[in-house]
Amino acid sequence: MNSILFTGEEDNTLTDEDYKIIEEAEEIIKSNNPDLKTNTKKKHIILLIFSILFFVLFIFLAYFSTIFALLNLSHENIVQGVNALGIDLSGLNKEEAKQKIINETNNRISTEVIFLHNDETYTLHLSEISGSFNINEIVENAYNVGRSGNIFTNNYQILNCLIHKKNIPVTFSYNADSFSSVIAQIEGSMKDGLKYPTYQIDGNNLIIVSGKDGYVINSNEFKNLLIDKLVSSNYNTNGIEIPTYITETDKINIDKIHSEIFKEAKDAYYTTNPLVVYPSSTGIDFSISIDEAKSLITGESDTYTIPLKILYPNVKTSDIGMEAFPNTLSSYSSSYATSNSNRCTNISLASSKINGLVLMPGDIFSFNDTVGKRTPQAGFKVAGVYVAGQVTSDYGGGICQVSSTLYNAVLRANLEIVERTNHQFDVGYVPIGTDATVSWGAPDFKFKNSRNYPIKIDIKNYNKKITVSIHGLREENDYDVEIVSYRTGTIPYKTTYTTDKNLKAGQTKIIQNGSNGATSVAYRILKQNGKEVSRQLLSRDTYSPHNKIVARGN
Repeated sequence: MNSILFTGEEDNTLTDEDYKIIEEAEEIIKSNNPDLKTNTKKKHIILLIFSILFFVLFIFLAYFSTIFALLNLSHENIVQGVNALGIDLSGLNKEEAKQKIINETNNRISTEVIFLHNDETYTLHLSEISGSFNINEIVENAYNVGRSGNIFTNNYQILNCLIHKKNIPVTFSYNADSFSSVIAQIEGSMKDGLKYPTYQIDGNNLIIVSGKDGYVINSNEFKNLLIDKLVSSNYNTNGIEIPTYITETDKINIDKIHSEIFKEAKDAYYTTNPLVVYPSSTGIDFSISIDEAKSLITGESDTYTIPLKILYPNVKTSDIGMEAFPNTLSSYSSSYATSNSNRCTNISLASSKINGLVLMPGDIFSFNDTVGKRTPQAGFKVAGVYVAGQVTSDYGGGICQVSSTLYNAVLRANLEIVERTNHQFDVGYVPIGTDATVSWGAPDFKFKNSRNYPIKIDIKNYNKKITVSIHGLREENDYDVEIVSYRTGTIPYKTTYTTDKNLKAGQTKIIQNGSNGATSVAYRILKQNGKEVSRQLLSRDTYSPHNKIVARGN
């Protein structure tokens, strides 16, 4: 046998002579192995057959896929086997599918979801959390099955849907803050739920309520259970067991509570350039030391009480001088010259409780809150009042003249009236339709400082004449105010008779003189440069007549 040796120093390039030697070697090998030649031919034949079959199969599949794809592309409906929310969407067009899904989601949204915890039941209406389904997305995803890829992937999706079905994924959206609020409400209602320590101010006492170990809701799991239920193909109205875990409550933290309730008193002051009033405010604090308060929080008590004290400012808002309120916005007077001493006392006392009061912009004045309950302990005297349509006596009689005079001054300062009620009978100290009755509990007289600058109320009583002035700061576009009122009708009085045993037959005695009632109307007219700008209807009032009462003998 011939052999060829290649070394690193010789030229390794094959020459024609070398190829000839190789061919002769192959012939010798084949002549010595006759089966080798036959096997090589068979392999070539088999490979050729497989190649032909594969080519034919490829042509067939390509042809079939093309025809199949063309048929489906021309079809405008959702392919067979596509589902969403348990609804079969096969063969539906987009609008038909959308309507079916809307019907189903509306049914789910309108049905209250039930949650269970031990023997307790809670319900949730999905509108409380602004719940909604991705309807348009569902329809588009369903329609795109078998349409979104190439020919082969589209055909695979279509055939797979026919065999195995396909559920389109559904998304449920909600407002996270609203959902968290619902969870917090349920937690707060659970009988065995966790209770944190709480506190509240009751008069001059701080009431602390101890916490309690209990269950809290696993928020994430709770939300997942709800969403899984809502997007399920097998939707039902069965209740959902609330996922909970038990945890310990917080200890009462006196330092934290003190920091939250403590408030320093602030003195009132004002600046002149620009002119700004800064009101005073009261403060609040423990009336015992923090260490003493901590020593009270011992044992297993449900509640603890810590005494409080009010911190008063050195300079109240009412102490600010009139220089901070340079303009008189309005003034109104009424006379009580014919009043008895008790009535005069009541008028003076009520006036003193209002005098100097400062209202910041937006503040609402309440006559009853400011003057307080009319009691002898507060210094009020018994004087004439109207009760249930009759003239009688009670503590505080006469203070309606203060509220009515104040009402007229407030109207002329063009302030907003919040609450006002006319008397049952016409009064003589202010024009008809411009009175304001008050009584402890109700009715009340209220108005709002609707201006941009604070106002100060000044009330003076001199020679049985009450004058109410409203001071503040005039604005460039302020109006001149005129109040007009007049009678619109008369309600005649009636005469009633009673029997008096002390009178002889035929004799009569007038117990009460009669006077007619009336109807009235009142307007507030706003003017600028002497011209009327607007006319506001203030009220249409009705005043009852005083019926004449006559006693007759038997």
